[in-house]
Amino acid sequence: MKILKYFLVLLVIVAIVFFGSGLLTPSVTYESEISVNKPVKEAWSVLSDESKVKDWIEGYKRSELVSGTPNTVGATSNVYVDNQGQEMMMTETITEFIPHKKMAMTFTMDFMDMDYEMTLNESNGKTNIKSTSTTKGNSLFAKSLMSFMKSGMKAQEDANMARLEKVINNNTTDYFQETN
Repeated sequence: MKILKYFLVLLVIVAIVFFGSGLLTPSVTYESEISVNKPVKEAWSVLSDESKVKDWIEGYKRSELVSGTPNTVGATSNVYVDNQGQEMMMTETITEFIPHKKMAMTFTMDFMDMDYEMTLNESNGKTNIKSTSTTKGNSLFAKSLMSFMKSGMKAQEDANMARLEKVINNNTTDYFQETN
């Protein structure tokens, strides 16, 4: 009987710590940064190239425009990704779009919402690309879980950005062909 009592006390303590973390940390922010050996116009063209997204975002399957004009503020798309063998859909809404400088969007899903921003800056023929993500769970359970997942989400973004760096540095597509 004593063991059951200790187990229940331990269970209550774990629940308080878990749900307390969600109350104390309602959102999680993390950043990732890369530098590529390409000018900003080419880097922007590569990362905006729909046919190359699958090469740098793990699990990316496809995107379907729902409303608006692509690459404009307010455009909404359904984005489909493979999440451990299950297809997951999230709604992407563009919130800021400044060609060659910045793009920002909000991703909405059942479990969480994420504000994502990518900025580009060129210096001496190289381009610095920085992503900033802020995620927020849509329930106390989700907020609590997110507070313990920060390192995993950052690791995933670092991996995606490392793949983006390779895709841009190895780019052979000429996005600026002159027509005669």
